[in-house]
Amino acid sequence: MSIIKAGRLLQALLLLASALALAACGFHLRQNATLPPQMQRIHLTVNGGRDFERHLARALETSNITIEDNSGPGIAELHVPVAAFSTETLSAGGYVRITEYAVRYRVQFDVTDSAGQALVPSQLINMSREYSYDATNTVGNASQVEEIQRSLNDDMVQAILFRLQAASKHELAAPASATSTH
Repeated sequence: MSIIKAGRLLQALLLLASALALAACGFHLRQNATLPPQMQRIHLTVNGGRDFERHLARALETSNITIEDNSGPGIAELHVPVAAFSTETLSAGGYVRITEYAVRYRVQFDVTDSAGQALVPSQLINMSREYSYDATNTVGNASQVEEIQRSLNDDMVQAILFRLQAASKHELAAPASATSTH
């Protein structure tokens, strides 16, 4: 009986130690992006990538940003002229069989205010994932590529939100540093 109690005590101590380690390293759940007032209403224009546009709009709305159907006064413009996937051969096996690929995702975006002034200058983000190809399972290969593309879409949306949030923090810090140089 005492061995069981000692085991439970050890489990509880390990759980407590894990929780303390996570708290000490700064772990916290991801929060919604906080964007500046100039970006609270956005008209979104995406060239290509319907899933990407839907995911980006949903993420912006989750961050309490209003997505407008049309541009106008007080509405920022988030332009995504490039959102494109490509596939690249990485290696070939025996008898010139392709055994590894990389799925690459390239997205370019910028944000302007309603007067056309840049709030976030043009940004280019490149992401990629590598995978092995099994010539005996071509159906599995197509679904693997689709899953990689979904994953890259999710990661790209987060990367854009982080950049928008970083731009807003930089914008807020700029006036403070300008006033402190007197």
